[in-house]
Amino acid sequence: MKQIFQSLTLGSCLSLTLGCSALGKSDSFTFAPDFPPDFKYELKAIYLPAKGQTCTLAGGRNAQLGFNKLDMEYETTSEIELYRTVENCLVALNRVEIRITGIFGPELSNRSSDYAVIAVRSGLSDRNKGTFNAAGVGEFSGECQWFFRTVGPKRYLIKILYCKKTDAQGNVAKSRPFTAYTFDQLPGKTVKLKITLAHEEEPYMGDTWVKVPDGWKRCMGKGFEDQHAFCYGNHKDFSIFRMVDERICTIYPGCTENKEENP
Repeated sequence: MKQIFQSLTLGSCLSLTLGCSALGKSDSFTFAPDFPPDFKYELKAIYLPAKGQTCTLAGGRNAQLGFNKLDMEYETTSEIELYRTVENCLVALNRVEIRITGIFGPELSNRSSDYAVIAVRSGLSDRNKGTFNAAGVGEFSGECQWFFRTVGPKRYLIKILYCKKTDAQGNVAKSRPFTAYTFDQLPGKTVKLKITLAHEEEPYMGDTWVKVPDGWKRCMGKGFEDQHAFCYGNHKDFSIFRMVDERICTIYPGCTENKEENP
């Protein structure tokens, strides 16, 4: 089912003091992900009463629409309206929160997420707003990196995802991926989020793994019940750990073992 909701009527558009998209043009834009394999997204479009409106929403809250939730059919792109009517109140898009999810195993627990944001404003300086090419596509980008750790007495290896903004030269910033546009830029356009994956994974916590030629070895700590298991300078006693496919390994990610003995 196409994820688009009822557009403004012509009368509603003319009543806005901030103006609408040019008459006869779409008042929505398309979000298109450009993600690595085994990555998906979920969207939340957040609306506030439009400029010039005196209405309020119940409890002073905002209005939200979800895209690609677990109970929805997955859509590879999403069409997002700039204006809606909620509780007889004309609302305008304020921001789109994009949940970037990486999948590292078959279960729902074998995934991790971080976020990116598209902000929409009535006015922005040229320096602070995104641009579009001749085909009507605007792009912003980020780099995601996996961080690994072990959990539980059997030391299952899980991964945590962190995503940071990148500039046109590929430099990684400290903040999450972000861009901003004005209302009059967006109608009929496509906004693409391009995510690349860092080449190397790193331990989630310091002083818990030791770097070796084929990857990383997990420090034993005080035993398998020791959830933190810091190395504390002991780079001789290492533990085995278990992958999500139940392989038991001594090195990550260079594991080639398939031990039968459980820890």
